[in-house]
Amino acid sequence: MEGKLSEAYRKAGVDVKAEDEALRKVVEECHKTFSFREGPGKPVIPIAHFAGIVKLNGNKGLAVKTDGVGTKVFIAQLMDKYDTVGIDCVAMNVNDLICLGAEPITFIDYIALQKPDSRLLHELAKGLVKGAEQAGVTIVGGEIAQLPEMIRGQREGFGFDLVGMAVGLLDLDKIIDGRNISEGDVVIGLESSGIHSNGLTLARKILLEEAGLNLHEPAEGLDKPLGEELLTPTRIYVKEVLSMLRAGLKIKGMAHLTGKGILNLGRVGPNCGYLLEWLPEPQPIFKLIQKLGKLPDSEMYQVFNMGVGFCLVVEKEDAEEALSLAEKQGLKAWILGKAVRDPERKIVLKPKGLTAIGGRFI
Repeated sequence: MEGKLSEAYRKAGVDVKAEDEALRKVVEECHKTFSFREGPGKPVIPIAHFAGIVKLNGNKGLAVKTDGVGTKVFIAQLMDKYDTVGIDCVAMNVNDLICLGAEPITFIDYIALQKPDSRLLHELAKGLVKGAEQAGVTIVGGEIAQLPEMIRGQREGFGFDLVGMAVGLLDLDKIIDGRNISEGDVVIGLESSGIHSNGLTLARKILLEEAGLNLHEPAEGLDKPLGEELLTPTRIYVKEVLSMLRAGLKIKGMAHLTGKGILNLGRVGPNCGYLLEWLPEPQPIFKLIQKLGKLPDSEMYQVFNMGVGFCLVVEKEDAEEALSLAEKQGLKAWILGKAVRDPERKIVLKPKGLTAIGGRFI
């Protein structure tokens, strides 16, 4: 059954279907490398998860992840404010590492520049350090490339792209990949800080190009200038999740809700679906985008996080303790629903009357 693709996102220049088709070919090629090593460095899970894992010595594994902040850098350029997107860069990587139960330990960055500017680089570094502090990781190096013919932006001379890679450690017999999820296990959602680092292309098109809003002024429902709202850093969930793991909670699966939003739950667990019976009220920024863009719920929930930045699937008996541990650390958390036995791996958003199969709503 062909699902409803994100039409508004496609018109904004992001073709999710084409990306998925191209990615499949890339993954097929990369899987050929899995036979290149035995012992340390040998992959232990396929390239379908939030991060990769390779074997070290004994029972130890190394988890690796690379990601960037996308067009959030355009908002930074338009606001001439660069000290927060580094936090996003760290967050996009370490949040994916913890999905498999790994503890992030170190990070490196790659910055491509239109031309070097000391203030820009210093501010980017400040954000990276703040993110590293929140995640409990070191920054051991990176790379700066001057690419004036390739890199352009929203402010002449300040074009840049920001990418990072994070590394984590874990025990191979404690990988959390969803394979042990059972019917009735509870889905817990952790609150996002806002738009995070996904959906910014569509948000810019609706809010700036179509509605003509001013980034330096508050918009409807917002208590700060629109640009500051869009630059709110992606929440880093490392310390909260690690506290739950160290407390012995039976966490069976985790999902970082980035591109495709709540549909990232479909990446967790091989033979289960999810019935979500309650959803939190999205933050005002999402309501503003939906209202001005005249977008249906199906569009919003497959592009944006809609107030939930991270999900955990835990045994029912541990659900209340998970909520308590999150809230003790100042993080709102909610029971959203439960896992169900479903070979089609559907995700049902009962409050919205939506059902997704294969990463898209039908």
